Amino acid sequence: MDGPDHKGLIYQVTRILFEHNQNIIRNDEYVSPSKYFFMRTEFEGETEANELLEVLQKELPSGLNLRINPKKKKDIVLFVTKEHHCLGELLIRYAFDELDANILAVISNYNKLQPLVGKFGIPFHFISHEGKSREEHEDAILRTLGVYQPEYLVLAKYMRIITPSFVNHFPDKIINIHHSFLPAFIGANPYKQAYDRGVKIIGATAHFVNNDLDEGPIIAQDVKSVDHRQTASDMATLGRDTEKAVLSKALKLVFNDRVFIHNNRTIIL
Repeated sequence: MDGPDHKGLIYQVTRILFEHNQNIIRNDEYVSPSKYFFMRTEFEGETEANELLEVLQKELPSGLNLRINPKKKKDIVLFVTKEHHCLGELLIRYAFDELDANILAVISNYNKLQPLVGKFGIPFHFISHEGKSREEHEDAILRTLGVYQPEYLVLAKYMRIITPSFVNHFPDKIINIHHSFLPAFIGANPYKQAYDRGVKIIGATAHFVNNDLDEGPIIAQDVKSVDHRQTASDMATLGRDTEKAVLSKALKLVFNDRVFIHNNRTIIL
């Protein structure tokens, strides 16, 4: 739940759950400086979720955003271009049941990674962008996505800028891994930019996609130390390892319903 702060919210929620024979496993809350309240409660027990939600909505103050999410794997589609490292990491985690998600399909504007995906028995859709306008290409992608109805799209090194129209089909449901520590080095060739600038750290950022390029709410970040001895190629190798770890961490947070989005920022409980 999230919304304007009120006295006694934690008590009211926990009381209602107790009265409905629910066992609270974990509770986290945060109140922002602007007095906006966030709370995430894990609980277990036999109950009808919709009926419980109705009770919460009736007894709690108005203006709160309430939702009950059953603990289940999310249905996702991966988007890739030519780089294999993030895709390979997610496929292996999926194969060993470490992803908290069902990979329904992989979509790419090149067919280079089809053999890798085929080893995991996952549908691969090669939808070329060549000879098509951006809108025509995205229309073809949307038709394919219509078959799968995914809950989230994961851009695992998908090197295409997507249009606002496409983003609007999946608000707050597209997750991207960016090859730098945002907001630094936005755009192409980030490791060349970092090398030329003589940076002492490089990083990676996982974020939600919105209609501002590389400026969506940040979910997870990490950095690695570098020095003058490392070339742009060395930095890229370190960066790829960081990208894999950051994307995996971000997806775990999102798929476990731990991420709130508020004013282009994330609150993670």
